[in-house]
Order: sequence, then C-alpha cells, then structure tokens
Amino acid sequence: MPPPQGHPRPLSQGQTPTPAAGPPPGPVPGPPPHGGHPGPPDAEHGPVWRSVHKITPILNAWQVIAAVIAVLVVQALQQASQIPQLWSLVQRYRVTAILIILGVVLLVALVAGIYSALAWRRMKFAVTSESVDLHSGILFRRQRHARLVRIQAVDVVQPLLGRLFGLAQVKVETAGGNESNVVIGYLKEPEAQAVRNEVMARAAGVAVPESGAAATGPAAAGAPSAGAPGTSPPVIAAAPERQLLRVPDGRLVASLVVSPSLIALLVALAGLVVAAYLADNPGPIFAGGPGFIGWIIYLWGRFAGEFHFRVATSPDGIRLRHGLLETRSQTVPPGRVQAVQLTQGPLWRWFGWWRVKMNVAGYGQSTNNQQNSGVETVLLSVGSRADALTALWLVLPDLGEEDVSGLLDAAVEGTGEGAGFWISPRRARWLDPLTRRRNGLRITRTALLMRSGRFVRSLVVVPHERTQSLGIEQGPLERAFRLANLKAHSVAGPITPVAYHLDDVLARDILMEQAERARTARAAEGPEEWMRRVGVPAAEPADDGQPGGGHSGSAQPGGAPAGGPGTMAP
Repeated sequence: MPPPQGHPRPLSQGQTPTPAAGPPPGPVPGPPPHGGHPGPPDAEHGPVWRSVHKITPILNAWQVIAAVIAVLVVQALQQASQIPQLWSLVQRYRVTAILIILGVVLLVALVAGIYSALAWRRMKFAVTSESVDLHSGILFRRQRHARLVRIQAVDVVQPLLGRLFGLAQVKVETAGGNESNVVIGYLKEPEAQAVRNEVMARAAGVAVPESGAAATGPAAAGAPSAGAPGTSPPVIAAAPERQLLRVPDGRLVASLVVSPSLIALLVALAGLVVAAYLADNPGPIFAGGPGFIGWIIYLWGRFAGEFHFRVATSPDGIRLRHGLLETRSQTVPPGRVQAVQLTQGPLWRWFGWWRVKMNVAGYGQSTNNQQNSGVETVLLSVGSRADALTALWLVLPDLGEEDVSGLLDAAVEGTGEGAGFWISPRRARWLDPLTRRRNGLRITRTALLMRSGRFVRSLVVVPHERTQSLGIEQGPLERAFRLANLKAHSVAGPITPVAYHLDDVLARDILMEQAERARTARAAEGPEEWMRRVGVPAAEPADDGQPGGGHSGSAQPGGAPAGGPGTMAP
C-alpha cells in the first residue's frame, strides 16, 4: 500500500533516492506552530532576566567534589600502613574524633550552602531578539553573549545527576567554538524545552512576544529587569517533527562488535601473543591490558552516547535524540551542517551498514565531557545504505545532478571514472596501489563529492556555500609524480574533506573554479533567519501553556504537509 501523501517513501536495500517534485522536507523552511507574522524585534522593553534552578551550582561542582574525594582516597591508600595506629588513636579519643568529623561536615555544608546561594543569585540568563546572554561568577564574573545569527545548534542535555532531579541544560552552540558557547542550566526539563523552543524561534527570525501567559523560569532574585512590570517569559510551542530514522539497540551493539576498532584490537592482541611466545614470557600479554581496557571504555562511550538513536525532521531543522545515562536532544538548523561523511568498514559490508557524521561549527571543539566527546557530531550511528542516503538527503535535498541514482552508486560503492568522477592518474599507482581507482572527485551544481578508501569506504559531501576555503597540498613524492591533494577547508570536526592524488594541473584548475563557485553560492544563500524567507508567522504562546505542544502536524508553504518529498526524496 503506498504511503500517505506527504510522507517520505522509504528506500529498499540498494535503492537510491530519485528526484521528485515538491519542496524539500525537514530542514527546508516550513511554518512552525508559532502563529502571528514576522515583524521587527520589540525594542520597547529590555531583556527579562531569568534564574536557573537553585541546585545548579551544586550539580556543576560535583566533578570538583568527586576529584577531592578521589584525592583523599588515594592519600588514604598511600598511608595504609599507618591505619592500625590511627585506628587505635581514634578509639582512645572517640568522642573528640566524632566531634571533629561532625564539625568538618557541618563546615563543608555551610560553605557549600553559602557558595550555592551566592552563585545562584549571580547566575541568570536572558533570551532577546538579538542574542542569548548568560551572567555568572562570584569572584571572577563572566558574561556570555551569543548572537542569534551565529547560533549553529541548540541542545537539551540531561546528565545522569540532572535526570535524577528532573533537570536539564540548554546548550547553545555558536560558530565561535567551545569558549563562545552558552550553557544554560540547570532548569526543569519542561522549562529547558521551552527555552530551546524560544531560542530556535528567535534565531529563525520569528517575532516572539516579550511576555507570555506562563514563565519558563522564575525571575532572578535581585536581577535587573527592564521589562514591563508583571511580564513573564513566553512559552513557545515546540515545532512539530516527524521521525524518519531509528537505530535499533541490537543493531548498535552488533555494529560495535564488528567495528574496525575490533580488527585493530585483534591484530594487536595477536602480536602480543606472538611476542610472549617468542620471549617465553607472558609479560607482553599483561602489558596489553591497558589497551584492552581502553577499548572497552571506548565501546561503552559509543554505546551509552548513541543508545536509542533517533532522527527526525521539523521546520526548526534536524532533530537528533540519543543517550543512555546522559540523554541529548539536538536541533541543528537548516544550512548549519558544513560537511557530511558516509563511512563503511570492511566487516560492515556483510550487513550493508553505513555511519554518517557531520561538521557543525561549535561541535568540533573540545568539551568537558570526554565520555561523550564526538557523539554530538554523529548524524546516523549505524544504518542501511538507504538510511545513510536519507541522512544525506536531510542536509542536502538537491545534489545538483539529474541522474541522482547513478551518481550515488558511483560515489558510495563505485570505482573508476563512472558518473563523471575524476580519479588519480595512472602514475599514482606507485603511491596508491590499492585505492587509486577508488580515490575520486565529482563536482555537481550544488556540492563537492570526494570519495576514498578501499577497505574503509568513505564519501564526503561539502555544499558549495559551506566551503570555507580551498588548498593544494604536495609532499616530496607527490611533487615527483606530479600529483596533488585538493583540500576543502571546513570547520573543526571529524571530517577532513580531501581529494587524494589528483593530477597537479587539474587540481590547480579545480581550485580556481571552485573558489569562484563557492563565492557565488555564498552570495546567493540568503539571510541567516531561514523562516523569514518564506514569511513564517510570528510566535504565539502555546494554547495549553505547556512547552512541546502542537506536535500533531504542520504545513509547508503551498499546503504541502511537513516532511513531504523533496528534490532527492528518500
């Protein structure tokens, strides 16, 4: 039975997207559930400052507390030989020891309480028509100012401790890197969702009223407020979404077991066993213990971070939800993805699985949470070829080619010059005996496609308007063989777009042509506020006063249902 009108048609195994008429879904602009009409920002009142939850300073300081406890435990273990003497001394002065311990506990609790009260009074945030502001700090005061036009993504994150208290953080990722990002939290989870909705609506160019029927957070105690008396922050209904992809947990576990890292671990363990046999000493095997433990930690980080992975589309952009202990709800606005990479390991070919990553400004910087480092740049943890092409379609609905099926066949699995790919010349076989015919570059009307890898297949797609700059790299051997690597510079992230070992003359010609092509694409891209391009109505508070309303559906411009088939319909 054919799917309902407006729903993307799923791809079967091996099937590729084909062009279809109609507006692109998901990230392509569509009216959110905020009624009204776009208009100029309200400049009559200043920002309404809001405070975070009162236990936020304590939750933020838990890492410091854990580090202090770890130091004390290590010190105690180092002095283990003196424990009998200390225990006898405690027994002799039992009452005094109990009083000292209670005094230390009360002193720590008093200091922590005073610090939390002062830190909470100084921690306040505001969302205006121009920026997201955050003030914090007692001795060293900090002010964060994130302009709406520079916002790359907005996440709602619930760490394990936050989930125990029903609290969440709102992370506003900007193009300036980790130091310029704004982390608002902790807030009640519904309040965090409401703040995310408000930030996304304002960043999209939707006029949001300065006051609403309900507040997303209490007014900061003693905080300045230039708004009208009695006003409260607006409650914005979440933009409707439609789930497109879901990764079963069993598939995630199986993909980790047959991942390329497993092959590397088995090869390393085999080498250690051989070394131990030749040396007639089991020492090398025990020496590999830390590496094995590191691999287990890596697998756990992947599993916990990508657990229950779901991908949805909405007028706000691409919605990603995942996480086991720490849950993360990401919203990446349209056009913020700088590059996309599809990869497939050798063992994944048996199952037809692919992994999709992305470069987004702000996500590529180092984070304080090293366990989940890199998870935020995953667009699809593991899926079929159809799933991977659907994820690519969300970022780039139009590949700029009439024969989309033939282009994608040659890009993800092909070799040679099929579909118009430029490959490494024959003289490059001395440097690339196995991957020479797999290395390739294809330029379409809308993007650069760079493929590489014989054992681990890779396809990198960079939209022309997202090309930051271009460069040519040549080593001494490459100069001797008249070869060059063409590199499209992107923001910091897991993807490095490179076309390997092209003819050096061809690489220089492409460099000049692509620079002009990227400049023209950036000039025609339009305003940053994507919802203003189609005259999206201004925001109104949710009818029920609760964030997350309005999920029943929405319409694209022209009456097409949201999530309808686009130029490259999956």
